[in-house]
Amino acid sequence: MNAQTFLFITDLDHTLVGDDHSMEKLLHNLELHRNRHGTKIVYSTGRSLHLYQELEQNQKRKQAELIKPDILICAVGTEVYSYGHQNQLIIDNNWSKYLSDSWDTEIVVKIAENFPKLIPQPDSEQRPFKISYFLEKNTTQIVSELEDSLLNSGLDIQVIYSYSDNKNYNNLDIVPRKANKGMAMTFVREKLEIDVARTIACGDSGNDIALFANREEKGIIVANAKQELLEWHKANPNKNRYLAKTGFAAGIEEGLGHFGFLEA
Repeated sequence: MNAQTFLFITDLDHTLVGDDHSMEKLLHNLELHRNRHGTKIVYSTGRSLHLYQELEQNQKRKQAELIKPDILICAVGTEVYSYGHQNQLIIDNNWSKYLSDSWDTEIVVKIAENFPKLIPQPDSEQRPFKISYFLEKNTTQIVSELEDSLLNSGLDIQVIYSYSDNKNYNNLDIVPRKANKGMAMTFVREKLEIDVARTIACGDSGNDIALFANREEKGIIVANAKQELLEWHKANPNKNRYLAKTGFAAGIEEGLGHFGFLEA
């Protein structure tokens, strides 16, 4: 593999996407690097495949298109897709099989019904290994209570609470403990056979913490990151992680320069 090849993994909303001008500049440079050095580009989003494709079309209409990634990680790390024949997205069944142990959708839903403040998200966001809710922004104590109830049932799960653009509600996702953006990053990195030192991940919110927690991979947090991530970053310093001074894609480009990536 080319010595300058690296694995670039980024969240979309409010990280790569949010400032069209800086995004287009960054993606142009990444595409050049991919063509010259074989660098791999991975999008890792909390969105379902349906909502990812919706974002893709919105950006196309704005004439600020996302370039096609080599791999797409959706639904907070619970689904991994690659492109097959005629550019059709194909789910990675090896990842799905890995997540299937100690997971039972029916039990998760039944226990969550005991917490009336949880509001189910649309059907498109309920995935085989992700059950998602909206939760009022001032009711965070429910998170630990819900997680305790689920763990006491014998399920090996985690509850991920993260920022939403909604004025009143944030997102709450229940997924297998083995399923998060960080674990999916490891799976993809090993699949692509790219060294941990040549891997860099970017994010802005609570569901991106798994990309940065106790990781050897490099990490970039954009300046417009949500308070939940900024507080965690301050409490858990790591030399492999960089907090950018600029936001959105400009912050990513700043971080890539800091770590010496994207050189000609």
